[in-house]
Amino acid sequence: MKSILSFLSVALLFGAGAASSPAQAEVNLPGEFSANVTLTTDYVFRGISQSNEEPTVQGGVDWSHADTGLYLGIWGSGVDFTDASSEFDLYGGVSGSVGEVSWDLGGIYYHYPGSDDDLNYDFWELTAAAGYDFNFAQASVSLNYSPDYFGSSDDSLYLATYASVPLPYDLTLSAHAGYQWIDDNAAFGTDDYADWSLGLGYTIEGFDLALTYNDTDLDEPDECADGCGARLVFSISKSF
Repeated sequence: MKSILSFLSVALLFGAGAASSPAQAEVNLPGEFSANVTLTTDYVFRGISQSNEEPTVQGGVDWSHADTGLYLGIWGSGVDFTDASSEFDLYGGVSGSVGEVSWDLGGIYYHYPGSDDDLNYDFWELTAAAGYDFNFAQASVSLNYSPDYFGSSDDSLYLATYASVPLPYDLTLSAHAGYQWIDDNAAFGTDDYADWSLGLGYTIEGFDLALTYNDTDLDEPDECADGCGARLVFSISKSF
């Protein structure tokens, strides 16, 4: 957790500095910088808790270039794994749009500092996504592929769909459904599984509040030791 807090301190100072001095940022490097920080009651990744169903802090720094569509970023969160208490994701890619259709191609490297190399926690994924703006709602679909998934569980594919709908009183309804295929289920610790979520979002005084219901089709403890059951997650986020 100490490494996460140190990273967030740097991220917030860097993001605030970039936001307050856009001209200076443009001189040093074309594009725009932003930062974000989140307090959440649970870190849920593809339906499974990564923080042992406990609160944690998260945050990141992003750079994007509007003319080329290129982007880079780093994001961190506390986790509760054997021999690992933090996760850092390094990502980058290119995005664009054609009419109302948006697209995104990129890659993500998931790093768990301090973990034993024999646990093989670190892995990377290639990502592809497309979205459409229906005016009354937004929807997207994404596909993630890893040649050697978490815990050295070999090939994996994750297919997901997302939708968001604005509601009265400045609320936003969001929904998500995904399916995770894993080549070596024994190494990962579960069978292939589906996950889904339904959430409500609200922004007040620059803070984004979200309450999300998460679940999977895995049964505890027969198909998943812990952290894959139904739960409500509340989070507060701030962007800079």
